[in-house]
Amino acid sequence: MLYYLFTYLDELGMPGAGVFHYVSFRTAMAIITSLLISLVFGKRIINVLRKAQMGETIRDLGLEGQMEKQGTPTMGGLIIIASIVIPTLLFAKLNNIYVVIMLVSTVMLGTIGFIDDYIKVFKKNKEGLAGRFKIVGQIAVGVFVGSVLYFHPDVQVHKSVSKNITVENSIDVSNKHKQEKGEKWVELRDMTTTIPFVKDNEFNYTWVAGEKWGWLIFIPVVIFIVVAISNGANMTDGLDGLAAGSSAIIGLALAIFAYISGHVLFADYLNIMYIPNSSELVIFIGAFVGATVGFLWHNSYPASVFMGDTGSLAIGGIIAVFAIVIRKELLLPVLCGIFLAENLSVIMQVGYFKYTKKKYGEGKRIFKMAPLHHHYQKLGMHESKIVARFWIVGILLAVITIVTLKLR
Repeated sequence: MLYYLFTYLDELGMPGAGVFHYVSFRTAMAIITSLLISLVFGKRIINVLRKAQMGETIRDLGLEGQMEKQGTPTMGGLIIIASIVIPTLLFAKLNNIYVVIMLVSTVMLGTIGFIDDYIKVFKKNKEGLAGRFKIVGQIAVGVFVGSVLYFHPDVQVHKSVSKNITVENSIDVSNKHKQEKGEKWVELRDMTTTIPFVKDNEFNYTWVAGEKWGWLIFIPVVIFIVVAISNGANMTDGLDGLAAGSSAIIGLALAIFAYISGHVLFADYLNIMYIPNSSELVIFIGAFVGATVGFLWHNSYPASVFMGDTGSLAIGGIIAVFAIVIRKELLLPVLCGIFLAENLSVIMQVGYFKYTKKKYGEGKRIFKMAPLHHHYQKLGMHESKIVARFWIVGILLAVITIVTLKLR
């Protein structure tokens, strides 16, 4: 909203108002605003949650220090969502299709998580929202995102073909400084995505079923990714600061990808797709990083608030949708390796237990406990050390993901 105000003031000749044309400035403002909201107002929200007795109900799993967390306020994901949505509304172009996709997805996923937390806290039902209803909600998000990306006319990619045309919609290029020398691009309405570690690293979903029926492939893929990553983030949210810190690291990597995808010169240099108008996504992901880092102030060990499903489902879904929008979804198994490991540990544990019970009459386990972070707790490792080491692995995976820009 402030973008439109300052654009109007710039047209009236107000000194300094033109700075709002620059995405880098608006991103910095979004980060600062999200940090202030999560740090300053976050404490007030936590006090409200505590007074409303929205405390976490802890199951006794025999883990060290577990029962000390009984009664810690949950639904702190409201802090994260507010810290993302408000700065985005203030500083991004709200008529941008990619911004609309991210805002709608954030609210939808946050609502699913909020309902789940509400049932747990107020209905005293430890199971929360039935799993099938969560999946239905996540599928609805996937259908929405996939349909808009596939059918909306503003969703385009540009590919380099030769030299000398206009630089348009490039990041940090104001209306006064377009008409510069750049790379010639051909505009395409297709569903091309990036394949990591491959020289000719493009794959088009329409190659499988044709342009007319390509959505039958693309939309189910989007649904699968949204469900997998959002549930992976949910599984990871088991130790103080683990999900928030890991998500902040992933968000920083995605911010780099969004920046270069929205900058015509960087896209040309790195030989990747240039996505017109995607530069506005840098503002959103900047707010996301600020929100998760700010929330970490309250959620680091010992946590004074938990994000609950309100936060974990939302941040996982945001990461999934954002990666799909900037055509980097095939990098998610590497970038979100922590989430993937947590998910796989549960699948492996349950699957092996059922298999051995059916075959031998007694169920056996691969890990001492799943998800994976609980396995290390059972080995006697302190949770703050587990979290720190998971963050280190997350940083390594993020660096590897960024390196794929040139490593082909």
